[in-house]
Amino acid sequence: MNTQNMAVWRPQVVALDIDGTLVDHEGVLPEKVRRSVRRVVAAGVPVVLTTGRSWHSTRPVFEQLGLPTGPAVTSNGAVTVTFPPFQLERVLTFDPADVIEKVLREHPTAAIAAEVIGQGYRVTRQFPDGDLTGEIEQVSVDDLAGSDVTRLVVRDPNSSDTEFIQLAERIGLHGVSYSVGWSAWLDIAPEGVNKASALAEVVEGLGYRAGDVLAIGDGRNDIEMLTWAGRGVALGDACVEAQAAADHVTGTFADAGTAQELDRWFTGRRAFDRVGVLSALAS
Repeated sequence: MNTQNMAVWRPQVVALDIDGTLVDHEGVLPEKVRRSVRRVVAAGVPVVLTTGRSWHSTRPVFEQLGLPTGPAVTSNGAVTVTFPPFQLERVLTFDPADVIEKVLREHPTAAIAAEVIGQGYRVTRQFPDGDLTGEIEQVSVDDLAGSDVTRLVVRDPNSSDTEFIQLAERIGLHGVSYSVGWSAWLDIAPEGVNKASALAEVVEGLGYRAGDVLAIGDGRNDIEMLTWAGRGVALGDACVEAQAAADHVTGTFADAGTAQELDRWFTGRRAFDRVGVLSALAS
């Protein structure tokens, strides 16, 4: 975790998780949060969406925010895109066969999905309504295990997040990265891949360093990003692990905690862009 001289430090890049940070559990983006993000854009500071979502479900939020261009880090760091126009900048994959075998040996009722970039998912069982978006194709376990993937999602709505944490520890997921969501949801990515690893490449490409980044998130899959960034901020209702990893805990989502943190840097005298000209507030 980095410490900063808050009297002189300013964010040069803003990295934002989506679910629970920008949008609620129904996918609604509050107007107050949207306006705060637009102030960042108006100040000439890059905003990088950094999410566990696939690109096809990230794009609507990207467009609602009116972001001028990518890149966006999706699939917990396995996929980086620029938009518009859509272009894959980085795609990392792994062989899922061993992981699928271990998961189903310990948890035979689990549903497993593999992302199809820009389209949807291939699934071994149907997921609960609303869990996945895009085109959904049900396939056999052998079919799913037969080709490399960017990401696996393991789901059982009848289990809890605690049970899935124990499952991940029990089966020993070697050779991959993984994080457990708020519910019985396990995201599995290539080894060493997470939001921070992908964001580091993006930020370097923009000409900045980790210490220049303000990152905001709320989930276990944000921990590496919050630790890596110059200022990592967790929502007030973030999981305890994310709050522990953060430099600061802002308000809850219901209290527009994301807007509170952004407005700290991008309103009034703090809203100067890189050349020192006060940026107009976004409509």
